[in-house]
Amino acid sequence: MSSMKPTEWGMLILLSIFWGGSFFFTEIALRDFQPFTVVFLRVTLAALILTGVVYMSGQRMPASLRVWGAYLVMGVLNNTIPFSLIVWGQTRIDSGVASILNATTPIFTVLLAHILTSDERLTLRKFFGVFIGFLGVFIMMKPELNDGFSWRGLGQVAVLGAAVSYGLAGIFGKRFKQRSPVVNSAGMLICSSFVMLPLAIIIDSPWILSPSLESVAAVFGIAIISTAMAYLLYFRILAAAGATNVLLVTFLIPVSALFLGVGVLGEVIKVLEYIGMGCIFLGLIVIDGRALRWIMNCYNPPADKYLISRSVGRI
Repeated sequence: MSSMKPTEWGMLILLSIFWGGSFFFTEIALRDFQPFTVVFLRVTLAALILTGVVYMSGQRMPASLRVWGAYLVMGVLNNTIPFSLIVWGQTRIDSGVASILNATTPIFTVLLAHILTSDERLTLRKFFGVFIGFLGVFIMMKPELNDGFSWRGLGQVAVLGAAVSYGLAGIFGKRFKQRSPVVNSAGMLICSSFVMLPLAIIIDSPWILSPSLESVAAVFGIAIISTAMAYLLYFRILAAAGATNVLLVTFLIPVSALFLGVGVLGEVIKVLEYIGMGCIFLGLIVIDGRALRWIMNCYNPPADKYLISRSVGRI
């Protein structure tokens, strides 16, 4: 893992604001729009923008039906299902809580990769990270479990379901490594638009809506800033700093979302939710392993004095 330059850290923080802002924009958009309509508008506007970027950069969308079939699966796993679950979940829980639960995505990804792949097995360190992360989820959901699982509890489960879907998308998306990331993103967003269109029309009846300017602006915000611009910035950081470093955004997204939710929308985060967030973050730190390796490298006394085995420090 290479250290990041100040510019790359700045881009990473900006990306966390873009993605953290999606929870903020959703909260505002839901004042006038129904969930499926929000998701349809988000993926459609973002698809139009990214498709324009593809052609302006001299690239082309693929013509193969097989590739488009893969984009359809990826779009459902990475956009249609998680976006819909998160937006519906935010009709029951605050944006800050949703962002914390969404941070469990890497935890589910590690667990699913162990079950569904043969080359990413669950090590002892990762197992403890998963356990600590799920402990945080349990702490956050404990009041709802005690109350017999209310609508708020179902909202929390919906966001966790989105994290599972993101995890599956991460595993399925490995097949797209040889293709342009912008083309891939445009392709899956186009497919997501076609999937969401009938859902928005049949379930939401959007033609009867009369949204405020604020809600319309929020929809444009989530599509342009939190989707199209966020994808482009993500790819730029990926190229400059690498996949390992860009994963650090997982820790920053809830911070950005909480700042906007608590500071701007006036949401109140309970003590157990902060404790749960702490456990989830600790679980992510253990799974990531870099902090543990740094500690081990700092504590490296002479072997002849302390008789420490060379195996110490392997995570």
